[in-house]
Amino acid sequence: MNNTESSTVASDLAWFKSSYSGTEGGDCVEVAPATAVVHVRDSKAEAGPTLTVSRQAWTGFVGLASSERCV
Repeated sequence: MNNTESSTVASDLAWFKSSYSGTEGGDCVEVAPATAVVHVRDSKAEAGPTLTVSRQAWTGFVGLASSERCV
């Protein structure tokens, strides 16, 4: 897992906001899938740091977060 603050990397990606993010400006997460990794950032801080994880780690996280154990 990497935490980078590269606006060059962030600007070359297609970012998608979480379907659970509200329109009120609260907690918003955006992801940008790339070839081997998934980039994650706070949509309110587009030039800020990004979290980079492997696709396998992201898939595992999403699976766990959407399971009944986390609801």
